[in-house]
Amino acid sequence: ILQHFGVGSGSLEDGDEDYVAPETAQHAEAEVDEEAAVVRFVTDVISQAVNDEATDIHFEPQETQLTIRYRVDGLLVQVPVPDNLRRFQDAIISRLKIMAKLNISEKRLPQDGRINFRAGANVLDIRVATAPTIYAESVSLRLLNQKKEAYTMDRLGMSPDEQAQINHVLDYPHGIILVTGPTGSGKSTSLNAFLRKINSTDLRIITVEDPIEYEVPGVNQIQIRSEIGLTFANALRSILRQDPDVIMVGEIRDRDTADIAIRASLTGHLVFSTLHTNDAPGAITRLIDMGIEPFLVASAIELVIAQRLVRRLCHDCSRPEPVAAIKLKDTMAILGLPESDADGVIHLHSPVGCDRCRGTGYRGRIGLFEILKPNDELHDLVLKRESTRTLAECARSHGMRTLGQSGWEKVKAGHTTLDEVLRVITVVDK
Repeated sequence: ILQHFGVGSGSLEDGDEDYVAPETAQHAEAEVDEEAAVVRFVTDVISQAVNDEATDIHFEPQETQLTIRYRVDGLLVQVPVPDNLRRFQDAIISRLKIMAKLNISEKRLPQDGRINFRAGANVLDIRVATAPTIYAESVSLRLLNQKKEAYTMDRLGMSPDEQAQINHVLDYPHGIILVTGPTGSGKSTSLNAFLRKINSTDLRIITVEDPIEYEVPGVNQIQIRSEIGLTFANALRSILRQDPDVIMVGEIRDRDTADIAIRASLTGHLVFSTLHTNDAPGAITRLIDMGIEPFLVASAIELVIAQRLVRRLCHDCSRPEPVAAIKLKDTMAILGLPESDADGVIHLHSPVGCDRCRGTGYRGRIGLFEILKPNDELHDLVLKRESTRTLAECARSHGMRTLGQSGWEKVKAGHTTLDEVLRVITVVDK
């Protein structure tokens, strides 16, 4: 039914009956039926997204149809919908705005809101954002499942060696640990795993987040509210007067936030935060570009972790195939792998598709990690304001494993495919 008629097709049947609209009780009854059908449809769409483990839902008005798409495992998937959906477009968008407590009469400006939604055992905090388009308002929903099992570092896909590197620094009394990568690369999930690793009654942990994606028992979590002046920088200033041992800043967005976070890490606090850069060395130069003095950056940073998320092969249907490594020579060069790896025969797993993975060949995601632990040589380069490329060369010479190398290990282990690794890695220097 879903394949041929779309999600929520049954929900709208009652609301699509032809009727004459005289000023009678029948007219009012028909309007009530249509409203109930729209309510059921919206509920069905969100519930199906939860079942499909989607992270986002997009309602996108087009000229002749209302398109609905889910983001599943990082990729957008178009949802089959009933043919008559365009007729209910305004009612569906209004229903979403009502659920999010938005102004339904304001259609000219973007609005932000949130919905508390329960789907079976799942409790969702849904972030809603509207935007005016040429046909009508589009609505995007970000689904945050409050009941979802928290990730550990092992579940993130970190190797024992990577976990050991991070665990060593998590024991430090002060300094800053940065996680970097594009939007949707799992940075908040990693920070949450780190907090859960060190969380204890002996530590006072305070976080500043936008949004709060995971609730952590025993941790004081602050939600940013820019509309009333509660920004990252203002919240950080307040936190420093509240005797914290550990501070987590959801994102360093500006110089003020960067400056306060760096100085907090130098005055006896362990600080976690995120940035948007392509690789780990780029996080260091980004802070300097923001206006932070190089000597402060060199003194504060204890660890930088760059990461990406790739789709994980479905273990119920993936199939190993022997491939001569020499045929992958060009691809391996793009990933920055040594020529010595292009030797012999490698068994690479391919996606097939089955009921468990909805025919995609993939189920879930796994992380790729690039971990940079600064040393004296790298500190000297930072003080000289050397380029990201120079910092990267230094880090690699001291054993830093790149994102490309991490991806290759995941491919050889049968966790993902080369296509997936190439999809998420930006090649800065071939």
